[in-house]
Amino acid sequence: MMTLPINIDYKDKVVVVTGAGGLICGAMARAFAQSGAKVAALDINEDAVKKLADELKSEGFICEGYKADVLDKNSLEDVHSAVVSDLGKCDILVNGAGGNNPRATTSNEYQHEATEGSKTFFDLEADGVDFVFKLNFQGTLLPTQVFAKDLVEKKGGCILNISSMNSYTPLTKIPAYSAAKAGISNFTQWLATHFAGSNIRCNAIAPGFLASAQNKALLYNEDGSLTARSEKILSGTPTKRFVDASELIGATLFLCDDKSASAITGVVLPIDAGFSAYSGV
Repeated sequence: MMTLPINIDYKDKVVVVTGAGGLICGAMARAFAQSGAKVAALDINEDAVKKLADELKSEGFICEGYKADVLDKNSLEDVHSAVVSDLGKCDILVNGAGGNNPRATTSNEYQHEATEGSKTFFDLEADGVDFVFKLNFQGTLLPTQVFAKDLVEKKGGCILNISSMNSYTPLTKIPAYSAAKAGISNFTQWLATHFAGSNIRCNAIAPGFLASAQNKALLYNEDGSLTARSEKILSGTPTKRFVDASELIGATLFLCDDKSASAITGVVLPIDAGFSAYSGV
């Protein structure tokens, strides 16, 4: 069982988490369940969310796993009906689905460093860029269109989006992902304003550089030493460390609590080990 960094009671709250088949959002779903919530774990990877749900149920918590395509509104509508039937209407929506794609990524940080056969800015594939924008932006918009209707009906609730630190300043190599996450930060503020009169808060967290099994190859060489990109990251981080996925949980539970964060809406909270605060000198 995961030890929670913050003690907030979510008893009887229905929490919908998209992208829950992944490491980060799976941990968020688990944290909400351990805090008493009835959790709907959504992901296109049905096996992953079913496994998560089974694990949580075996530990005495309430969680149901659902296969859902965040880019297919009909799929989301079907899942919404199932969630309402199984758990009740949504109180909290966590839009966690997102990601990048190699087709929208360059090989080099700078054009003048491009070598023959490398993927340059001019080689970025339009369908890859389109996929990244759809997955991150529409993958947040569509679930919100479907599940936020419950919040409007209940006259209250919370939406939490997952942005990124590269929404503030874009990272090299990943122009589409950086721009898409900038869109999520902007959309978060738009939603906060749009739903303010409906007593619905909307915030986002912006994770920094995460160290996880999923990106280990990007951060470490086979011998365990840091890659050149990692060296650059840590040289620009005053705490000289990466962020662990578990360190996103406290902010998640806090921002979604209507008592603790009742006046907080339209905020994008950096969780970056100080990366954004450091000028490099």
